Amino acid sequence: MIFTLFLLVLPLIFIIVRYFNASTTKNSPPSPPRLPLLGNVHQLGLSPHRKLQTLAQTYGSLMLLHLGKVPVLVVSSAEAAREVMKTHDMVFSDRPQRRMFDILLYGSKDLASSTYGEYWRQTRSLGVLHLLSTKRVQSFRGVMEEETARMMDNIRKCCCDSLNMNLSDMCGALSNDVACRVALGRRYRGAEGREFQKLLFEFGALLGAVCVGDYLPWLDWVDNVRGLYGRAIRVAKHLDQFISKVIEDHVKDGRDVVDVDSEDKNDFVDVLLSCENSNRAGSPIDRTATKALILDMFAGGTDTTQTALEWTMSELLKHQDVMYKLQDEVRSVVGERTHITDEALGQMKYLKAVIKESFRLHPPLPLLVPRKCMEDIKVKGYDIAAGTQVLVNAWAIGRDPSSWDQPLEFKPERFLRSSIDFKGYHFELIPFGFGRRGCPGIVFAITIIEMVIANLVHQFDWSLPAGQDLDMSETNGLSVHRMSPLIAVATAYI
Repeated sequence: MIFTLFLLVLPLIFIIVRYFNASTTKNSPPSPPRLPLLGNVHQLGLSPHRKLQTLAQTYGSLMLLHLGKVPVLVVSSAEAAREVMKTHDMVFSDRPQRRMFDILLYGSKDLASSTYGEYWRQTRSLGVLHLLSTKRVQSFRGVMEEETARMMDNIRKCCCDSLNMNLSDMCGALSNDVACRVALGRRYRGAEGREFQKLLFEFGALLGAVCVGDYLPWLDWVDNVRGLYGRAIRVAKHLDQFISKVIEDHVKDGRDVVDVDSEDKNDFVDVLLSCENSNRAGSPIDRTATKALILDMFAGGTDTTQTALEWTMSELLKHQDVMYKLQDEVRSVVGERTHITDEALGQMKYLKAVIKESFRLHPPLPLLVPRKCMEDIKVKGYDIAAGTQVLVNAWAIGRDPSSWDQPLEFKPERFLRSSIDFKGYHFELIPFGFGRRGCPGIVFAITIIEMVIANLVHQFDWSLPAGQDLDMSETNGLSVHRMSPLIAVATAYI
């Protein structure tokens, strides 16, 4: 009996000894207390970026959480972000597997969520050189100008009818139309367009959904019971049908063989099909990869562009003094013309400061796309184990009082006397990330955002509907929109 009891207790003794040895030999980052099995899941709340900021104020800018069985390093300061995204960028360049990404993005074959390796390197090169290069973005400037002019015309019609307008919907329609024309070759409207927009909206919501099974595999059935996987499979099927039809139309029109290096206005499908057919330099692009990368362009472009536009206009409506100052700058540069050139935008220093300040307070992805540590490493003296996931809280970094004076105030003037930019070299402001996993669409996004905001404040005077306050509440999800639509009143200036 004693021997049997000894055999039963021995594994427990081994676990305890191993635990204490690990705790004395490893210097892990500070962690809040956690529950058995669940870990710190219960502490995230409905707005994780806000809750994680609060926890970081107690446990530090490098904090280790345990979401179920998964260790997660939370980064909440510019200095810590520099360590992860620059000093040790290579080690932290992998992506964690997400069941939802696998369902919606063809087994995570897109650029944003694919694992680090040769496939990712080649698709990244394709994106940077042929899809989102400065030359390619310039070739689409005409598309951006046409869709911006269309938006201004729609606003002018509302002015004539003295109507309140839903700026959130208008920004969403503009972002979608630009993305459709750039990625697919034409605008999709009518019943077909409405169905596509509905699918894209649900697609974005599902990408931001938290799957319990990713962190607690033994509870994976919960996501099935609540219908999450079923919804994702349905959306993925319908989007695949739509994109397959777009590709078939391009092939029928003979647009599957183009010069991807030319300055012609080839859309993304043209370029991807040509790479697929020519197999340039052993390109891994096949039909599945083409579809995944097309969806990437919508996930990375449409939603985040709309978010940036509506938050910038929200802050301008909330701070009329900033609105007037911006209008003075834009109108003095442009005069009575309605066409705003690249050269004119280049002279608008306050416009750039306003957009930077909006990104600081409202990064479209408050928690940047998660990374994963590929090997054991020390960061700021702490031991980080291979397989640890990493969340960079760009929202908290943008509001860090150690980096910013009056961090909760909307003060674009701070950027007029500062060299800080959002291109990734200043870690106090990283809405697009940095390093190998930084967003390659930064030039595209900034071009359309500057163009639209400049036109909105140049051609119209803006105010809130009489008797209405501005609600700045946020939604929850991968990207953070306004909780309520942005309703405003426009008065034509020119």
